Amino acid sequence: MENTSRYQTYQDFFPFYLREHSKKSTRVLHYFGTLGYQALFWSLIVTQNFLFLPLILLAGYGPAWIGHFFYEKNKPATFTYPLWSLRGDHHMVYLLLTGKIKQRLKESGVTV
Repeated sequence: MENTSRYQTYQDFFPFYLREHSKKSTRVLHYFGTLGYQALFWSLIVTQNFLFLPLILLAGYGPAWIGHFFYEKNKPATFTYPLWSLRGDHHMVYLLLTGKIKQRLKESGVTV
């Protein structure tokens, strides 16, 4: 287990974040969670229906935490680094969509 209290910058944190998502199933659950919560967030903005708020939290955290607790068997980085983890979720989706995720995983020490 890594000492996670040492990260002072997002650039230092992100390789750790990727290592905490070493299993493809966890990453896929994060992709669904991130894209799902984004769709619900924008639905809330457009409709101003705040009943979407609990669904946003459930859509974002539910799949991600399933991945951590049942596949990775680790504690979500959200507990220690909530804002950097949220940024990491979006960064990981960006890398997937741009075809750069495998390279960044390898650079971070994850076997792909």
